[in-house]
Amino acid sequence: MPDQVNPADSAGGDVRTGGGPGRLLVAVYGVFALAAGARAAVQIATRFDEAPVAYLLSALAAAVYVLATVALALGGRASRRIAVAACSVELAGVLVIGTFSLADAEAFPDETVWSGYGRGYGFVPLVLPVAGLVWLWRTGRKGTRTPA
Repeated sequence: MPDQVNPADSAGGDVRTGGGPGRLLVAVYGVFALAAGARAAVQIATRFDEAPVAYLLSALAAAVYVLATVALALGGRASRRIAVAACSVELAGVLVIGTFSLADAEAFPDETVWSGYGRGYGFVPLVLPVAGLVWLWRTGRKGTRTPA
């Protein structure tokens, strides 16, 4: 008996990334987009001269979180590519900025979302892009299934 194929698989080749367990991922990305965006906005508006690089990096992180949230929620082919790019940029950012902030703490007079690998956010910024990429890989594999 052939495997059952999800209608989403045969329709466009993609399983929705924002459905099922992906809803939790979209929700967490949404919360981080709001948290990082609000933090960056307040810091830029009130103390920009104290640590401009750190605050702009937090704003960049917020923009990446917004992009990932929307792309994961939409889940089409183009959105999947955008989500992969956003999660990859996020992972690179948290690894590079996390390492740099620990190696040269004086370069960051105030923390960013990605400082210390997301230490100020319970290391969620380190885990979140990995979870996103794994989810995209899993749903992408489901989307390439063909009937026997």
